[in-house]
Amino acid sequence: MSYAKIEIAPSILAANFACLGDEIRAVEEGGADVIHVDVMDGRFVPNISIGIPVVASLRKATSLPLDVHLMIDRPETYIEEFVRAGADRVLVHQEATAHLDRALSLIRELGVQAGAVINPATPVVMLTDVLDKVDTVLVMSVNPGFGGQKFIPGSIEKIRQVKQLRARYNATFRIEVDGGVDTANVAELAQAGTNTFVAGTSIFHTPDPAGAVREMRKLATEALSQRV
Repeated sequence: MSYAKIEIAPSILAANFACLGDEIRAVEEGGADVIHVDVMDGRFVPNISIGIPVVASLRKATSLPLDVHLMIDRPETYIEEFVRAGADRVLVHQEATAHLDRALSLIRELGVQAGAVINPATPVVMLTDVLDKVDTVLVMSVNPGFGGQKFIPGSIEKIRQVKQLRARYNATFRIEVDGGVDTANVAELAQAGTNTFVAGTSIFHTPDPAGAVREMRKLATEALSQRV
């Protein structure tokens, strides 16, 4: 199955941008699988982060896949530019576009992986009609816009629901979680069905980011081996 492998995806939103290259090399050393890139426009979410030029610079700095999370209004307007800049995966919010099916189809037509994202208040059922067009479903476990927020406990049940939806439709998409992910909850998230773990503060705001990546993978892997 395409979702069998655990992925640790450090989120550069929490990195020190003054030495971003060094930060990325540190998590690469720890065995990170993916670099998660949060793009915010100050409209869909109450914050502004990075844009297309930073993604292009990241593409030159790492060979790891770039998981570009568009927290922007009308993401379909910019999808092609982010793909051209080097995104390997583009994730768009169900809440941010009136044409989710069209946006996901465009991402795949451009030759990269497509992901659909749901906010904490959005029911899982809202994605039912696009499951054939997604490689990833990302469950937000905080309200998007800022790093370092506290994990919303109800997200565990939502991940279970997404896993059930995947089984019901015999789908093969990955389940990703983003927001407040750390060593205290990564095992439970793995047991619930998470495949890709986005973590920012709990990796980059530690004395040893490489060690934090390794520990997170260890805990998730052990939990996955115990899952029934």
